[in-house]
Amino acid sequence: MARRPTRPQQPAGTPRSGGSATPPAGATPQTDIIVSAFLELLAEKRFEEIGFADIAKRAGVSLAELRDKYASKIEILSAHMRATDRAVLAGIDDGMAEEPARERLFDVLMRRLDTLAPHKQAIRSLQRSALCNPGLGFAINGLAVRSMQWMLTAADITAAGPKGMIRAQGLSLLFASVLRTWIDDDDPGQARTLAALDRALASGQRWAGFLDDLCRIPQAACNVRRALRRGRRRTDPGEETAAA
Repeated sequence: MARRPTRPQQPAGTPRSGGSATPPAGATPQTDIIVSAFLELLAEKRFEEIGFADIAKRAGVSLAELRDKYASKIEILSAHMRATDRAVLAGIDDGMAEEPARERLFDVLMRRLDTLAPHKQAIRSLQRSALCNPGLGFAINGLAVRSMQWMLTAADITAAGPKGMIRAQGLSLLFASVLRTWIDDDDPGQARTLAALDRALASGQRWAGFLDDLCRIPQAACNVRRALRRGRRRTDPGEETAAA
Protein backbone atom coordinates (compact mmCIF):
# COMPACT_ATOMS: atom_id res chain seq x y z
CA MET A 1 0.00 0.00 0.00
CA ALA A 2 1.20 3.50 -0.75
CA ARG A 3 2.43 5.24 2.35
CA ARG A 4 0.22 7.84 3.91
CA PRO A 5 1.93 11.22 3.43
CA THR A 6 2.37 13.63 6.31
CA ARG A 7 0.04 16.56 5.92
CA PRO A 8 0.00 19.86 7.78
CA GLN A 9 -2.73 20.64 10.28
CA GLN A 10 -5.78 22.38 8.89
CA PRO A 11 -5.23 26.15 9.15
CA ALA A 12 -7.33 28.24 11.47
CA GLY A 13 -10.40 29.68 9.82
CA THR A 14 -11.09 26.65 7.65
CA PRO A 15 -14.85 26.39 7.06
CA ARG A 16 -16.62 23.99 9.41
CA SER A 17 -20.15 22.75 8.96
CA GLY A 18 -22.45 24.76 11.14
CA GLY A 19 -19.98 27.58 11.75
CA SER A 20 -18.75 30.78 10.19
CA ALA A 21 -16.02 30.70 7.59
CA THR A 22 -13.03 32.80 6.71
CA PRO A 23 -13.35 34.09 3.13
CA PRO A 24 -11.05 32.36 0.64
CA ALA A 25 -8.53 34.44 -1.28
CA GLY A 26 -10.20 36.51 -3.97
CA ALA A 27 -13.69 36.06 -2.56
CA THR A 28 -15.87 38.50 -0.65
CA PRO A 29 -17.08 37.65 2.87
CA GLN A 30 -20.66 37.59 1.52
CA THR A 31 -19.79 35.01 -1.11
CA ASP A 32 -18.28 32.75 1.54
CA ILE A 33 -21.32 33.20 3.79
CA ILE A 34 -23.64 32.08 1.00
CA VAL A 35 -21.55 28.99 0.20
CA SER A 36 -21.28 28.09 3.87
CA ALA A 37 -25.03 28.52 4.34
CA PHE A 38 -25.73 26.25 1.38
CA LEU A 39 -23.41 23.54 2.74
CA GLU A 40 -25.06 23.73 6.16
CA LEU A 41 -28.49 23.31 4.57
CA LEU A 42 -27.23 20.47 2.39
CA ALA A 43 -26.10 18.63 5.51
CA GLU A 44 -29.67 18.91 6.84
CA LYS A 45 -31.79 18.21 3.77
CA ARG A 46 -31.67 16.98 0.19
CA PHE A 47 -30.38 19.18 -2.62
CA GLU A 48 -33.78 19.36 -4.31
CA GLU A 49 -35.47 20.47 -1.09
CA ILE A 50 -33.28 23.56 -0.65
CA GLY A 51 -34.79 26.76 -2.02
CA PHE A 52 -33.22 30.14 -2.71
CA ALA A 53 -35.22 31.63 0.15
CA ASP A 54 -33.74 29.02 2.51
CA ILE A 55 -30.20 29.90 1.42
CA ALA A 56 -30.76 33.65 1.69
CA LYS A 57 -32.29 33.32 5.15
CA ARG A 58 -29.51 31.07 6.46
CA ALA A 59 -26.83 33.36 4.99
CA GLY A 60 -28.53 36.51 6.25
CA VAL A 61 -28.65 38.15 2.81
CA SER A 62 -31.51 39.36 0.65
CA LEU A 63 -32.74 37.44 -2.37
CA ALA A 64 -31.42 40.27 -4.54
CA GLU A 65 -27.94 39.88 -3.04
CA LEU A 66 -28.07 36.13 -3.49
CA ARG A 67 -29.13 36.47 -7.14
CA ASP A 68 -26.36 38.99 -7.73
CA LYS A 69 -23.79 36.40 -6.66
CA TYR A 70 -25.24 33.13 -7.93
CA ALA A 71 -27.80 32.21 -10.56
CA SER A 72 -28.31 28.63 -9.36
CA LYS A 73 -27.47 26.12 -6.66
CA ILE A 74 -25.04 24.48 -9.07
CA GLU A 75 -23.11 27.78 -9.22
CA ILE A 76 -22.91 27.80 -5.43
CA LEU A 77 -21.65 24.23 -5.51
CA SER A 78 -19.13 25.22 -8.16
CA ALA A 79 -17.85 28.02 -5.90
CA HIS A 80 -17.37 25.49 -3.11
CA MET A 81 -15.42 23.17 -5.40
CA ARG A 82 -13.20 26.05 -6.56
CA ALA A 83 -12.48 26.91 -2.93
CA THR A 84 -11.59 23.26 -2.31
CA ASP A 85 -9.28 23.28 -5.32
CA ARG A 86 -7.54 26.42 -4.05
CA ALA A 87 -7.03 24.92 -0.60
CA VAL A 88 -5.45 21.77 -2.06
CA LEU A 89 -3.26 23.68 -4.50
CA ALA A 90 -2.10 26.04 -1.76
CA GLY A 91 -0.98 23.07 0.32
CA ILE A 92 1.13 21.29 -2.31
CA ASP A 93 4.07 19.54 -0.65
CA ASP A 94 7.25 20.35 -2.60
CA GLY A 95 8.91 17.41 -0.86
CA MET A 96 6.76 15.05 -2.96
CA ALA A 97 8.28 16.25 -6.24
CA GLU A 98 10.73 13.34 -6.48
CA GLU A 99 8.15 10.69 -5.58
CA PRO A 100 6.51 8.46 -8.23
CA ALA A 101 3.39 9.85 -9.91
CA ARG A 102 1.11 7.49 -7.99
CA GLU A 103 2.51 8.72 -4.64
CA ARG A 104 2.12 12.35 -5.70
CA LEU A 105 -1.49 11.80 -6.70
CA PHE A 106 -2.15 9.87 -3.49
CA ASP A 107 -0.91 12.86 -1.49
CA VAL A 108 -3.00 15.36 -3.48
CA LEU A 109 -6.21 13.35 -3.16
CA MET A 110 -5.72 12.79 0.57
CA ARG A 111 -5.28 16.53 0.96
CA ARG A 112 -8.56 16.99 -0.88
CA LEU A 113 -10.31 14.57 1.45
CA ASP A 114 -8.89 16.42 4.46
CA THR A 115 -10.20 19.69 3.04
CA LEU A 116 -13.65 18.16 2.49
CA ALA A 117 -13.82 16.56 5.95
CA PRO A 118 -15.81 19.40 7.61
CA HIS A 119 -18.52 18.95 4.95
CA LYS A 120 -18.87 15.16 5.06
CA GLN A 121 -22.59 15.23 5.84
CA ALA A 122 -23.26 17.69 3.01
CA ILE A 123 -21.36 15.46 0.58
CA ARG A 124 -23.29 12.40 1.78
CA SER A 125 -26.56 14.24 1.09
CA LEU A 126 -25.37 15.39 -2.33
CA GLN A 127 -24.36 11.85 -3.31
CA ARG A 128 -27.80 10.53 -2.42
CA SER A 129 -29.52 13.23 -4.47
CA ALA A 130 -27.24 12.65 -7.46
CA LEU A 131 -28.15 8.95 -7.50
CA CYS A 132 -31.82 9.84 -7.94
CA ASN A 133 -31.32 12.79 -10.29
CA PRO A 134 -29.31 12.06 -13.47
CA GLY A 135 -29.27 15.76 -14.43
CA LEU A 136 -27.70 16.69 -11.11
CA GLY A 137 -25.25 13.83 -11.39
CA PHE A 138 -24.21 14.99 -14.86
CA ALA A 139 -23.71 18.57 -13.63
CA ILE A 140 -21.65 17.42 -10.64
CA ASN A 141 -19.53 15.24 -12.91
CA GLY A 142 -18.72 18.26 -15.07
CA LEU A 143 -17.56 20.20 -12.02
CA ALA A 144 -15.61 17.20 -10.73
CA VAL A 145 -13.76 16.67 -14.01
CA ARG A 146 -12.63 20.30 -14.01
CA SER A 147 -11.39 19.93 -10.43
CA MET A 148 -9.60 16.68 -11.25
CA GLN A 149 -7.70 18.43 -14.04
CA TRP A 150 -6.28 20.71 -11.36
CA MET A 151 -5.55 17.76 -9.07
CA LEU A 152 -3.64 15.99 -11.84
CA THR A 153 -1.69 19.16 -12.51
CA ALA A 154 -0.94 19.49 -8.79
CA ALA A 155 0.50 15.97 -8.93
CA ASP A 156 2.60 16.98 -11.97
CA ILE A 157 0.62 14.70 -14.27
CA THR A 158 -0.40 16.04 -17.68
CA ALA A 159 -4.05 17.04 -17.83
CA ALA A 160 -4.04 18.89 -21.16
CA GLY A 161 -5.58 17.82 -24.45
CA PRO A 162 -7.99 14.95 -25.17
CA LYS A 163 -5.87 12.44 -23.28
CA GLY A 164 -5.76 14.74 -20.26
CA MET A 165 -9.53 15.11 -20.36
CA ILE A 166 -9.94 11.32 -20.37
CA ARG A 167 -7.52 11.12 -17.44
CA ALA A 168 -9.54 13.74 -15.55
CA GLN A 169 -12.79 11.91 -16.22
CA GLY A 170 -11.29 8.64 -15.06
CA LEU A 171 -9.90 10.28 -11.93
CA SER A 172 -13.29 11.85 -11.23
CA LEU A 173 -14.93 8.41 -11.25
CA LEU A 174 -12.08 6.97 -9.20
CA PHE A 175 -12.38 9.71 -6.57
CA ALA A 176 -16.15 9.28 -6.42
CA SER A 177 -15.67 5.59 -5.61
CA VAL A 178 -13.25 6.49 -2.80
CA LEU A 179 -15.72 9.06 -1.45
CA ARG A 180 -18.26 6.28 -0.93
CA THR A 181 -15.84 4.59 1.47
CA TRP A 182 -14.68 7.84 3.06
CA ILE A 183 -18.26 8.91 3.83
CA ASP A 184 -18.67 6.02 6.30
CA ASP A 185 -15.09 5.88 7.58
CA ASP A 186 -15.18 7.23 11.14
CA ASP A 187 -11.72 5.93 12.07
CA PRO A 188 -9.41 8.88 12.88
CA GLY A 189 -6.64 7.05 11.03
CA GLN A 190 -8.90 6.61 7.98
CA ALA A 191 -7.56 3.10 7.38
CA ARG A 192 -10.46 2.07 5.12
CA THR A 193 -10.17 5.26 3.07
CA LEU A 194 -6.42 4.88 2.67
CA ALA A 195 -6.84 1.29 1.49
CA ALA A 196 -9.66 2.24 -0.90
CA LEU A 197 -7.61 5.06 -2.40
CA ASP A 198 -4.57 2.84 -2.78
CA ARG A 199 -6.61 0.15 -4.56
CA ALA A 200 -8.30 2.72 -6.78
CA LEU A 201 -4.98 4.28 -7.81
CA ALA A 202 -3.52 0.85 -8.56
CA SER A 203 -6.49 0.15 -10.82
CA GLY A 204 -6.20 3.61 -12.35
CA GLN A 205 -2.52 3.05 -13.03
CA ARG A 206 -3.34 -0.08 -15.02
CA TRP A 207 -6.02 1.84 -16.92
CA ALA A 208 -3.56 4.65 -17.67
CA GLY A 209 -1.15 2.12 -19.15
CA PHE A 210 -3.93 0.72 -21.31
CA LEU A 211 -4.87 4.26 -22.35
CA ASP A 212 -1.28 4.97 -23.36
CA ASP A 213 -1.27 1.84 -25.53
CA LEU A 214 -4.65 2.76 -27.00
CA CYS A 215 -3.48 6.26 -27.90
CA ARG A 216 -0.43 4.84 -29.67
CA ILE A 217 -2.59 2.81 -32.08
CA PRO A 218 -4.02 5.69 -34.16
CA GLN A 219 -0.64 7.43 -34.12
CA ALA A 220 1.08 4.26 -35.36
CA ALA A 221 -1.55 3.84 -38.10
CA CYS A 222 -1.03 7.45 -39.15
CA ASN A 223 2.74 6.88 -39.33
CA VAL A 224 2.20 3.80 -41.52
CA ARG A 225 -0.05 5.74 -43.90
CA ARG A 226 2.55 8.51 -44.21
CA ALA A 227 5.31 5.98 -44.89
CA LEU A 228 3.22 4.31 -47.61
CA ARG A 229 2.49 7.66 -49.27
CA ARG A 230 6.20 8.55 -49.22
CA GLY A 231 7.04 5.13 -50.65
CA ARG A 232 4.58 5.56 -53.55
CA ARG A 233 6.02 8.97 -54.39
CA ARG A 234 9.57 7.58 -54.48
CA THR A 235 8.66 4.63 -56.72
CA ASP A 236 6.53 6.61 -59.14
CA PRO A 237 7.47 10.30 -59.00
CA GLY A 238 5.34 11.11 -62.08
CA GLU A 239 2.18 9.57 -60.68
CA GLU A 240 0.66 12.80 -59.39
CA THR A 241 1.53 14.64 -62.67
CA ALA A 242 -0.02 11.94 -64.81
CA ALA A 243 -3.12 11.86 -62.68
CA ALA A 244 -3.50 15.63 -63.11
